[in-house]
Amino acid sequence: SGINAEYWQVTYHQYWTTSTKEYVSTMGSEKMSVVFSIPHQPSALVKALGPFQSNNINLTHIESRPLAEDENKYKFLCNLEITNEEDEARFKKAITELYDISGKDCVKVLSRRDTDNTTKDSEEVPWFPIKIAELDRFASQILSYGSELDSDHPGFTDEVYRKRRKMFADIAFNYKHGEPIPRVEYNDAELATWRTVFTRLSTLFETHACKEFRKVWPLLVQNCNYNKDNIPQLDEVSKFLKDCTGFTLRPVAGLLSSRDFLAGLAFRVFHSTQYIRHGANPFYTPEPDVCHELIGHVPLFCDPEFAAFSQEIGLASLGAPDEWIEKLATLYWFTIEFGVCREEGALKAYGAGCLSSIEELENCVSDSSKKLPFECENISTTKYPITTIQPVYFVAPSFSEAKRKIREYSSSIPRAFTVHYNPYTQSVQLINKRANCVKMIRDLANEMKTLEDAVNKLED
Repeated sequence: SGINAEYWQVTYHQYWTTSTKEYVSTMGSEKMSVVFSIPHQPSALVKALGPFQSNNINLTHIESRPLAEDENKYKFLCNLEITNEEDEARFKKAITELYDISGKDCVKVLSRRDTDNTTKDSEEVPWFPIKIAELDRFASQILSYGSELDSDHPGFTDEVYRKRRKMFADIAFNYKHGEPIPRVEYNDAELATWRTVFTRLSTLFETHACKEFRKVWPLLVQNCNYNKDNIPQLDEVSKFLKDCTGFTLRPVAGLLSSRDFLAGLAFRVFHSTQYIRHGANPFYTPEPDVCHELIGHVPLFCDPEFAAFSQEIGLASLGAPDEWIEKLATLYWFTIEFGVCREEGALKAYGAGCLSSIEELENCVSDSSKKLPFECENISTTKYPITTIQPVYFVAPSFSEAKRKIREYSSSIPRAFTVHYNPYTQSVQLINKRANCVKMIRDLANEMKTLEDAVNKLED
């Protein structure tokens, strides 16, 4: 299929966990965050931070902002690290004391721990980023480095290829949010591989790809120098993407966990590889590469409806229990990776795994594979092969309908809050109080006023 798939095992896109790889944090500790609000009055912060000081809890970061729903209060975010059981005990004691100061309803603990061990009444939820810059915290929490190749990888014995892979991984590992993505000069062998893949796939798009893909493809040729003799630079493509839908690319050094990758989508950030598959077999890759990213994924991230659909899965993952992360990752697999939709009665591909693989692209629209209706409950529990062509696809009538169904499905995720993405601040807001809802309603009312004014002018 052009996609192997030991790496496509349990989760999403290029950074799926596998049965042979264990999650190891290179930080050697557990990062946690505490969000709390207190009245805006003298010495209030000193009092609120007292429990951390008295229990010898070292805070690595503190920031504050006015509480939107109550001008007489401030909200604080504190980051810290737990390294052992003693730290854990002292932290729990500090939180109990903070409840007495701020009120239990005004304190939220965010962590990465396994939610299976938390009680029903626990205030703990899995940690997730609040601001886009916090995606930097994923950089060192990878499942394997990009230069580590298994013995059956086509490039395992190629020392030049292995060195190139390490170079790409180092670029991503050192990348920080807000920086331009470093340019790379691809060598002749890499360009030859791209040329082979690009040329062959391009002949199928007109008949096999969805209309949204076909609409964007010539724009990428025109604006990002997509052609058979050039591998586009991630930074240039990312800028074009941002102008289209607000999505951006971010280089990644290795395998991310499902939770971390999906969290990136919530901020309209796509973690992308920068290396290319080995030239020994240009139509096969044991893990997604720059061909898969730029040819398969990028075109549809330029489409507003698809971008919103992808972000919806990311937002649903924030703070979700581990079992729901697996369900959402499966939804990702059967949509963003291997999605099929109907277009004037004909089947068309919109999944990147289909659009970047000759065999998969032909298979997904043929009668040889099984087609099922798009129902989230069925999709999220469906098992799928990882080393062969997909035997089943779930057909969506449209992106907007798929987005509606995913939003409806994710509303049953057991979490005590709803999340809202603020594109102006590139941050996530927790909607867990009536005051938050009132503010959102006011904002929507202002938007509706603008829309009403526009409609009236059109009528005139």
